[in-house]
Amino acid sequence: MSYLNRILKLIISIESIIISSLTQINIPLPLIDNFNNVSEFQVNLQIPVIILLTIIFSGELIFKAYFIYIFTGLFLLPVFFDGGSLGYLLTPNFGYLLGIFPLIKVINIIYKKNIIKFLEFFKYSLIAIFIMHLIGILYFSLQFLLFSKSGLILYSIGKYSLSKLPYQILSLIPVIILFKIINKLKIIDR
Repeated sequence: MSYLNRILKLIISIESIIISSLTQINIPLPLIDNFNNVSEFQVNLQIPVIILLTIIFSGELIFKAYFIYIFTGLFLLPVFFDGGSLGYLLTPNFGYLLGIFPLIKVINIIYKKNIIKFLEFFKYSLIAIFIMHLIGILYFSLQFLLFSKSGLILYSIGKYSLSKLPYQILSLIPVIILFKIINKLKIIDR
């Protein structure tokens, strides 16, 4: 692979990660006690996009792109889901951002096998997502324990993990379909 080709893939990956993190999807959900009242559930496309990029370009490239994204969000521009800057280190969301590094490593196992079967993809993706959530939970739990706010741990598990997990699992289906289409059309040379 030429040097220019790697640079282009890196730029495409960084741009895709930034766009996917800033693109918010609001899913309307009726409240349990009042079906007429609707609450909006906010998610973004970052996890499915990172998984797709990893199985297309390789984990090593996406790891670099994601590191540049983190650096940009902490020191240059507010590119994270809820903003940016060094203050973002104190939010519960930052642990999930850190959890994406191992997610990339696990998904890279699929890339290295070069043959993607749906069940194998689903298995590795579930493992990767659960590891990401575990790191996010550990991160904010440590924060809350350090700041004597342990009462917020269960609430945060519900808000940041349990509420988003079903969406992230469902989003794996279009990712594998899209990858299969891209692979059949031979758009990307692996």
